Amino acid sequence: MSLTDTASTQNTPSTTTANTSENVLDAKTITAIHEKLAKDIGVKTSQVNAFVKLYDEGATVPFIARYRKEKTQGLDDTQLRALEKGLSYERDMATRRQKIIQLLESQGNLTDELKSRIDNATSKLELEDIYLPYRPRRRSLAAKARAAGLDKVADILLTQEVTPSQALADYALPEKIVDESGNEIDVDFSDTEKQMAGVQAIIIDNWTQSLDLLDTLRTGFAKTATLNSAVASEEKREVGEKFSDYFEHSESLARLPNHRLLAMLRGRQENVLTLKVDGEDAPFIEKIINQFEIDAKQPVERRQFLQEAAQSLWQDKWRPHIEHRLLTEKRLAAEADAIDVFASNLQHLLMAAPAGQKVILGVDPGIRHGVKMAVIDEQGHVATNSDDSPATATVYPFAPDNKIDEAKQTISQLLKAHQVNLVAIGNGTASRETDALIKSIIDADKDIKATAVVVNESGASVYSASELASDELADLDVSLRGAVSIARRLQDPLSELVKVEPKAIGVGQYQHDVNQTQLSDSLDKVTQDCVNAVGVDVNTASPAILAHIAGLNRNVAQQIVNYRKEHGAFSNREQLKNVPRLGVKTFEQAAGFLRIRDGENPLDATGVHPESYALVQELLEQSGKALTDVLGNRSELETLNTDTLSAANDDNISIRSLLDELAKPAHDPRPEFKTAKFREDVNSISDLEEGMQLEGVVTNVTGFGCFVDVGVHQDGLVHISQMANDFVQDPMNRVKPGDIVSVRVISIDEKRGRIGFSMKSEDERQKSSTSTRTAEKAKDKKPAPRKQNARKADNRTNPNRRQKSSDNRNKSKSDANSNKIGTLGALLKEAGIK
Repeated sequence: MSLTDTASTQNTPSTTTANTSENVLDAKTITAIHEKLAKDIGVKTSQVNAFVKLYDEGATVPFIARYRKEKTQGLDDTQLRALEKGLSYERDMATRRQKIIQLLESQGNLTDELKSRIDNATSKLELEDIYLPYRPRRRSLAAKARAAGLDKVADILLTQEVTPSQALADYALPEKIVDESGNEIDVDFSDTEKQMAGVQAIIIDNWTQSLDLLDTLRTGFAKTATLNSAVASEEKREVGEKFSDYFEHSESLARLPNHRLLAMLRGRQENVLTLKVDGEDAPFIEKIINQFEIDAKQPVERRQFLQEAAQSLWQDKWRPHIEHRLLTEKRLAAEADAIDVFASNLQHLLMAAPAGQKVILGVDPGIRHGVKMAVIDEQGHVATNSDDSPATATVYPFAPDNKIDEAKQTISQLLKAHQVNLVAIGNGTASRETDALIKSIIDADKDIKATAVVVNESGASVYSASELASDELADLDVSLRGAVSIARRLQDPLSELVKVEPKAIGVGQYQHDVNQTQLSDSLDKVTQDCVNAVGVDVNTASPAILAHIAGLNRNVAQQIVNYRKEHGAFSNREQLKNVPRLGVKTFEQAAGFLRIRDGENPLDATGVHPESYALVQELLEQSGKALTDVLGNRSELETLNTDTLSAANDDNISIRSLLDELAKPAHDPRPEFKTAKFREDVNSISDLEEGMQLEGVVTNVTGFGCFVDVGVHQDGLVHISQMANDFVQDPMNRVKPGDIVSVRVISIDEKRGRIGFSMKSEDERQKSSTSTRTAEKAKDKKPAPRKQNARKADNRTNPNRRQKSSDNRNKSKSDANSNKIGTLGALLKEAGIK
């Protein structure tokens, strides 16, 4: 297996179950894993032990977080997810450790020092590096040379003061060269030159086991290595223009930001860029020579021969390996960061404020193919007209049809006939034109009480063509299903967005460039946490959202829907046990998150788990209260005496958590619904002017800033340096997707469709301008050499500055254009490719 294969394999989440991994590990190893997880996450070992026991018994993270707080001493879902991820990784690490130790023992190569190094390895890459020199390679030149008996010659050269030719003097080539299995090897060692090459290969192979030296060299090389990118060929310049920032780019590998690395890797993947890790050779060859005391070897011929071996070890073996290791570590870190960014954005998008049970007109704007519309009722179903036809329509108010009067009449009829509360307008092509049209209709008729809201429509077309959409909206044309989805997104974002593959929603950063298995796993867990935090109405939920409930999967979710269709709405949670394939364990995990409104038992509409119903009844009987007296009444609940309650299900249930659930029955943790107000006179990027103050919606948050929609069909970038007057370490700590923010236009590149925004106050901008003018005056007074030194120092201390090579390329641009987008160039440099 190659190093590339090894890295890829070792960094893919294990598909084995937790129980399987646990069973092969001894008690000492298990204890060590739990103690390490406790230290890494900052919790008690007893909490880790409790989580692992529940997890290995089949409990899900949402269930443990809500209904087993007593067991874990209050661990929240974030801590539990970290434990789940860490547990899987550490178990895989421990299993691989054991395997490597067994292999080394069978080879007779295991030493105390090697075992200690294996035990202290902190990553899978490091483990594979340790084992690499001992990995059987029967086809390597060193292995063939050993089979030919040249290892004795190598020993003589390393230990005796002889020339290479003298060391070979007594060597006799075997008539037949065989490997350890007795199979004949096809190799030619017939002449002295080939024999010496085999001897050198053996010496180099022996030296590769000096892992301490390799660590030293890797650490040293990492400090000075750079990653250079260049355009692959001249014909790629035009087709790969979006990667132009990297056509001649060089940057410290150690300080290279994650998003820029992913952009460069994407350019290489698309055959637009070539990447090369650059660095020095001489200092590291010298370290190898010093390590093996080669300069002291005599005679001269022997010393020269070993010096050549040292050079070959570095250039042919270790440097390529180190380059690959460093780039792989950097890539894995960048991928992990990108996945975290995507997961965080998805979480905020899924947990966006719902408009609630309102009648909504969904509008899917378009020009040539028309504006598609559909009305949904308070429950999210497509409304019907008086003749029982679906309340849908397609109008053509824009060129080339220009049927604006007909469109106004149709839209007005839909709004009034169905008493529409909100109009959800997709933010795609012709969005602002459609928004203006609908607002003019609303303003012209006092009988229409609707409010127009622009909604992110990313992924709506994916849903429209999906099997789920065909099942849910079988009687509706594909072109109209998108309008229904847009309306439902406003009514309940969570319930609708779970129907779309997360990667199609458009909140990721380089989502197609990362490990897809890890990405899917992370996004699935985020979706599960969000769905369970809110809970679902089991009588109205789609199979898509039910599949994310703790303990359920797609199959069982569909069984619930099928049972509901056949037997009617569920009247109590106990009826769920009649659903095929929904067993006792599944019911335990899922029941608390499945709500039944207006059912036989009011508790079925809350987050109280059925296992606690008896405890609630005991509490009510002791206090002489009715359920209606305490449900949703915290002050009344606080007066109840809980000291005399019997033990709660073997300490599984927290009395405090139970009271919290009763105080906030079916509590929705999502924020209050609000909308942004786009400026009426700003409909496209050409309407923007520098200095404009606009209100917009955050659509995406990245490591280098956030993107904001102000209604011009192109999101603008607020670079991290423009997000606040004070220092911003992580944009995600300041904003999240769906936030309504005020931004100021600071740069416009209409040709490339790029906009630069600032969230800083106007006072701060004026201070910044004054500081800039003062700095420019001060620089004019400085001698040229000092200006150059200052610039170099700034480049060293600020890795986010554009590289000198990029500056040289930009000199060819006109001064006018440079002045127009001056700050935008730096911002886009940070943004990479969007």
